[in-house]
Amino acid sequence: MAANTEMSPKTVDVVVVGAGRSYPGFWTQWTVGLGEWSDMRMPRPPEDDLHFNFFRAQHTTAYVEKYLHEHRYDGLSLYDRIRFLFTVTSITRSEKQWMVQGDHGSMTFRTSKVIVASGLASKPNMPVFPGLANFDAPMIHQKDFGQSSVLSDSDLHKVVVLGGGKSSADMVYACVKAGKSVTWIIRKTGGAGPGFLLSPEGKGPYKDAFAIGSTRIAATLTPSILLPDTRWTRFLHGTNYGRSLVGSIWAGADKQTREGANFRGRQNVLDGFELLEPHTPLFWQNGTGGLLHKHDFWDVIGQNVHIYLDDITKVDKKLIHLSGTAKIPTDVILCGTGWSKTSFDFFDAEETVRLGLPHKLEEEKSEDLAEWARYEQEADSKILTDFPMLAEAPKHFHKSPETTPYRLYNGIAPLNDPSIAFVGFTSVANYFRGVECQAIWATAYLDGKLALPALEVQKERVARTVAWSKRRYLSNGELGNFFPFESNFYLDGLLEEVGLKSHLKGWFSYYFVPSKAQDLAGLKDEYITKYGCS
Repeated sequence: MAANTEMSPKTVDVVVVGAGRSYPGFWTQWTVGLGEWSDMRMPRPPEDDLHFNFFRAQHTTAYVEKYLHEHRYDGLSLYDRIRFLFTVTSITRSEKQWMVQGDHGSMTFRTSKVIVASGLASKPNMPVFPGLANFDAPMIHQKDFGQSSVLSDSDLHKVVVLGGGKSSADMVYACVKAGKSVTWIIRKTGGAGPGFLLSPEGKGPYKDAFAIGSTRIAATLTPSILLPDTRWTRFLHGTNYGRSLVGSIWAGADKQTREGANFRGRQNVLDGFELLEPHTPLFWQNGTGGLLHKHDFWDVIGQNVHIYLDDITKVDKKLIHLSGTAKIPTDVILCGTGWSKTSFDFFDAEETVRLGLPHKLEEEKSEDLAEWARYEQEADSKILTDFPMLAEAPKHFHKSPETTPYRLYNGIAPLNDPSIAFVGFTSVANYFRGVECQAIWATAYLDGKLALPALEVQKERVARTVAWSKRRYLSNGELGNFFPFESNFYLDGLLEEVGLKSHLKGWFSYYFVPSKAQDLAGLKDEYITKYGCS
């Protein structure tokens, strides 16, 4: 939003729903120098709050708050422009104007252009079980864990955590360290199983794992339509030797991760520890996961946590019934169950379809479904020709789509309305860098600075992205917005389309040096020189 305000300096009201999510065990998934924006450095946290350059999330909270106060335009800071605790209930378009209503109609904003930036983590996905009406224990989503009294309340001693991803793992660890009796339940059917929890350690000249993943050379090791067409990428993905190299690198990382946890051979662990072993290889990213921040994580979990890979059949009073006949007593359920895939309740069904946002399959016209299926099928054939590895997916759980994918050009722009853009709806490795580049592209797009390709070409590119995402990331790719390993090349493509290149360095730095926030520091001035302020 700061990029949008500086490059198009008009009076702007930002509507934000404020919510706190920090808790003692909450650490970032990004590192010092990478988890910041280009126009303000974040001070290095104290060494006690660092782990391989990852840091406690409270420092990001403080950094963002300082950023909002210090960035001022036309006499108002970004903080001044925010409407905290404002719930958007309706966004409608009428006579070339958008009307944004909130708090049940008590306030309405009228504007010619809108950026929706509520992101992928705004609407909690809460499970529903038979018997909830008679359940006497609280259910708390990961979003609210930090503001709850779970860790300090002695009456909440027996804790059940649901979900197989990083948020669940964080809550399990924090509860054990707080002296709770913890049970971890990962559903057996309808989910991808436990996610990968990776070591944060780096290799060679790279101090941490995030630094490695933030290099473009690492990004070339994934078969992707976003890669540049070079001799190196053609060798990696277009030859048997190259594909063998790529496969062996990923297999090595997978093996190292499994051996680090030692799911099958770790000593002095409770029965069920082996159930935390991921079901599919690391390469495919079919489940959720993340980076560990505690040296003793696996020992703490193995020695203290009762683990079930099973389905909840019902809940009753303070008892959880599993399909395998086990009955688990609990004082509280913590839901590490993620976020709703479709969080656009402020648009009506017709507008959701028109804008190309995920919507129920039955809401789309049959002829439109057929057209998109044709585009995707044509794209899929070409993708498998270019990247044969993607035809070799292992046996895995695959969640059938309940909605259409995102059909936004570059993951940002509807195909039929240049007055609205969506920022933060792609899964990228570094959200700071991601939203900064997307905001620049969205600013140019909304100001009419971009020469976009013809509609037919845009449709082909959208379909190609969706088809590739489904092949590359299996269940996680169904919505067509999942680019975790190729983020750098996706963002490079956005800036190239705007005509900016000050972030590019010499070939060695371009490929081998991690992409830091300061690489983008010259983009604002370059943009203003190229387009001016309007």
